[in-house]
Amino acid sequence: MSNNEILAQLTDILEQRKNAEPDSSYVASLYAKGLDAILKKIGEEATETVMAAKDIEAATDNSEMKGKLVYEVADLWFHTMVLLAQQELSADDVLKELARRFGVSGLDEKAARK
Repeated sequence: MSNNEILAQLTDILEQRKNAEPDSSYVASLYAKGLDAILKKIGEEATETVMAAKDIEAATDNSEMKGKLVYEVADLWFHTMVLLAQQELSADDVLKELARRFGVSGLDEKAARK
């Protein structure tokens, strides 16, 4: 399965869970709890991602630690996708924004925000 297919399939599942009973799935329960619960989970996952990255830096053999970082980033991406779906957006919207930024200097883009 390609990366785009994985994102598309996950997007479909997240949409389906919007109409599910809260006790039928983890995602349905997050939707039922609302935005604050989703944001709290993203904050937790972001913190765990930062900690995993710091563990790589501190480790003498970091091969196992890199796997932990990938695991935590996957959790962070997943919960961010739950947020996007809850807000009627998708990973495709983020990919379009990233595509728009190609060829634009990061420094120029940041300066234009002011």
